[in-house]
Amino acid sequence: MLLAVGFATGGWFVGHGFVTARMGDRFVTVKGISERDVKADLAIWSVRIVTTDNDLPNAQRRITEDVSRVRDFFVRHGIAADQAELERPAVEDAFANQYRDASKVKERYVVRQTVTVRLDNPETVLEASRQSGELVAAGVVLAADEGYGRGGGPRFLFTHLNDVKPQMIQEATARAREAALKFAEDSNSTLGGIRQASQGVFEVLPRNQVPGVDEATQILKTVRVVSTVQYFLEN
Repeated sequence: MLLAVGFATGGWFVGHGFVTARMGDRFVTVKGISERDVKADLAIWSVRIVTTDNDLPNAQRRITEDVSRVRDFFVRHGIAADQAELERPAVEDAFANQYRDASKVKERYVVRQTVTVRLDNPETVLEASRQSGELVAAGVVLAADEGYGRGGGPRFLFTHLNDVKPQMIQEATARAREAALKFAEDSNSTLGGIRQASQGVFEVLPRNQVPGVDEATQILKTVRVVSTVQYFLEN
């Protein structure tokens, strides 16, 4: 039985490719990276508003008025009224909460309402969001977001990933082969056929990769994929 002797090369790159090799088994493992800078083509912005009152009809009336103010705000900033969708309201009765001391409740009812816009013009939504202080100045109370969309700002999505996948896979594979050819040359070997290959997951990353920054908050993004290929090495 032959004892396979292996070694790994480190810190050696060709383009965006890098390799490890097992000379005893006579194959090289290569990774090729492809990246694309892309721009979001869809914006989703959920504006959540809240009001409180001891009288439920009054609370509902105020939330309806605030919804009208939000719709008017959208129209002023280039978002048509029919592009704003009204979601089902949520009503909380503080007296019905068994964990809350009713004697300390100042206003019994809390009414929340969400108005969502979905637009294929991210720049328009971004500019409108920068002017959301107008709503506060008009007396609209903006509630904190929960879960998806937390932070209160719009979310920017890139929906054409399938359009860039073929070219990026081709590019990543080419860079992997370039790295493998260089390794074979340096080790006085001839590059053989493919032993095994796998395609990595496509990642959509923020263009400005700062810790804690969510890519969905940025219009400009980076798409990345890594392909891993094993080639046989021949004498």
